[in-house]
Amino acid sequence: MAKGTFGQRLKSERELREVSLDEVSQATRIARRFLEALENEQWNKLPGGVFGRGFVRSIARYLGLSEENLLSEYDLARGESANTPLQKPEERIPSPPRWMPVAAGLLLLALLAGAIAGGRYAWKAYQAHRAQKKSSAIVSLPAAAQAQIFTTNSVTGPLDLSMVASASTHVQVVADGNVVFDGDLPSGEGRRFAAADRLEVTATDLEAVLLELNGQTVAPLGTPGSSGTIVLTQKVLRQTTGGDTQR
Repeated sequence: MAKGTFGQRLKSERELREVSLDEVSQATRIARRFLEALENEQWNKLPGGVFGRGFVRSIARYLGLSEENLLSEYDLARGESANTPLQKPEERIPSPPRWMPVAAGLLLLALLAGAIAGGRYAWKAYQAHRAQKKSSAIVSLPAAAQAQIFTTNSVTGPLDLSMVASASTHVQVVADGNVVFDGDLPSGEGRRFAAADRLEVTATDLEAVLLELNGQTVAPLGTPGSSGTIVLTQKVLRQTTGGDTQR
């Protein structure tokens, strides 16, 4: 596909429907600069992998275009390939001197003894800190929050979650009961998480978080600026919505 063909078609389809970039951005929660980068085929200004494809899916759905056809044109224009890079041949490492394993073993035992001495105290402090953060997150949501359950296609096997923010927001991710991320997620930055059975995503602006679970796009939920939690399992998606909150 010649350079500019994909971007020109995307722009033509948008203008044919008399829709501005700001209207597309507001409807899809995709930053205007990403929309402009797609229409100008400025790939270096876009997040790669599933996030760029997620943008194309959302735009196609909003404009009433075939998602698969537009994705095929996008992949062809960007020149992405599903082939994995060849692994480098294994390099042989010379065998270390005989005394080195003994010295390493003694050093490891010394470090292990020191770690055990302070390990219990550090673990208790960490558990208390995590429990306090969870409690704060729960208190920050309004008491009148309502839960809604959205069924989706059955997902089998481990959960693989890809996330990108269309606008800056604070996000907490809990995988199988463990907090694996808690911090600010800038606009355009992506993250990836995995879990065996359950993932919980809490955000101060839930609609600004774009998610893909095991390759399936999760439609944005909530209203702009609203906080909430979305629970991802192998069978259902459950969202807890709340009012505006600030952390």
